Amino acid sequence: MAKLIINEQKKLGKIHEEIYGHFSEHLGRCIYEGLYVGENSEIPNVNGIRSDVVAALKDMKIPVLRWPGGCFADEYHWKDGIGPKETRKKMINTHWGGVLEDNSFGTHEFMDLCEQLGCKAYINGNVGSGTVQEMSEWVEYMTFDGVSPMADLRRKNGREKPWKVDYFGVGNENWGCGGNMTPEYYGNLYRRYQTYIRDYAGNGSITKICCGPNSADYHWTENVLKTTFDHTPEHLHGFMDGLSLHYYTVPGPWEHKGSATEFDENDWFLTLKKAYFLDELIRKHSTIMDQYDPEKKIGLMVDEWGCWFDVEPGTNPGFLYQQNTMRDALVAGISLNIFNKHCDRVKMANIAQLVNVLQSVILTEGAKMLLTPTYYVFRMYKYHQNAQLLDSSMEIAEIGNEEHKVPAVSESVSMSEDGTIHITLGNLSPSEEQEIEIQFYEQKPAQITGSILTGSMTAHNTFDQPDAVNEQEFTAYSVTDQNTIKLTLPPCSVLHLGVNA
Repeated sequence: MAKLIINEQKKLGKIHEEIYGHFSEHLGRCIYEGLYVGENSEIPNVNGIRSDVVAALKDMKIPVLRWPGGCFADEYHWKDGIGPKETRKKMINTHWGGVLEDNSFGTHEFMDLCEQLGCKAYINGNVGSGTVQEMSEWVEYMTFDGVSPMADLRRKNGREKPWKVDYFGVGNENWGCGGNMTPEYYGNLYRRYQTYIRDYAGNGSITKICCGPNSADYHWTENVLKTTFDHTPEHLHGFMDGLSLHYYTVPGPWEHKGSATEFDENDWFLTLKKAYFLDELIRKHSTIMDQYDPEKKIGLMVDEWGCWFDVEPGTNPGFLYQQNTMRDALVAGISLNIFNKHCDRVKMANIAQLVNVLQSVILTEGAKMLLTPTYYVFRMYKYHQNAQLLDSSMEIAEIGNEEHKVPAVSESVSMSEDGTIHITLGNLSPSEEQEIEIQFYEQKPAQITGSILTGSMTAHNTFDQPDAVNEQEFTAYSVTDQNTIKLTLPPCSVLHLGVNA
């Protein structure tokens, strides 16, 4: 029997709600068809934004959304996406599928989407092919409430009051698609560009995010920080608030990543093992960050993460459309548990991507919409948002094959403001159940609510069977007189328990 030990008296830090963030790029059918169908569509919408998708995302409690990319961000010129739609510039999306981009979804539409969702806005600026002036004017256009050329232009385009931009990324993947830069060169560009992200509201409300490393590129982290911190006044508040990290769980070689739905147990354990690599990445990049920021004021923002498989057969390879199984659900559970446990340094994470691209929480097909297994994990885990991480540890064996071993169960535990203890568990075995004993330091569990997501390892939802995998109530537990809950976790499952004294 596995044992989860919880010390509810020991709080380790706040789990920032932004850890449960998402990412939307002008890529494939994420924006167009997935989120935005236009005001004249027969699909129910508000200002062109799908009402069914908005309702589902609000139920999932989406806290923050990143846009417009991704690689697309460093070729995006924001003035192409404002003003009357019939006069907006058209372009070819050279990064993703070579399709026409008509810029009908731009700044106003994105900020409207965030307002409909009730979530924070994360804008990614163009460093790769854009100018300092262009980025500076975008911030002015969105956030300045006075008299200026850009504020006047915003009003002319129908928005009187400024928006609140919560996060601003200074470039994206500038080590690759964002310009193929050296860390020293980008570090100096960051210093320059961030200077002109003006705090027009006067309250330091825009969190500035520096382009951080790809996966295990510790050289980038070290040298970007060394360059940006060189000759930087200590009193310069808001110089850098976050450093991004990108890591995708890819089971196969880049040329053949593997199928999203057809895989065996070896592929299963290989994928979960690669998901666990996130823990090592966070620890090692955090160690470098500690040299420059020992007080952990700068957040590690994992603003692209998730599974990346081969596209679904017969779809545009540039659209990155893939299905979503219980394997994806377990990867999501592992990753979110890891982020929770590193909440002292990880202040935001954004799974890639929101709809119809990579590890999506929603898939659409015309007027149809379905929720993926990953969606249900996010909905089950939403109770961790802004809760206090509790000290917890698991006594558990490893499972898998000789090359790819993982803990049999993934876990994290938090306490919300009302005192409810939230426990999230993932049984990483595709075939074996796990008997688990949950032991509290002092608390005597009295009221318990539970929900579970489970199915075969390749189980997924389709438009013919949209509810093949979904969240169900869980009541198969017992409470002893020794501050202990006992339960049996089915194979290939993710569980949430809410516990009150």
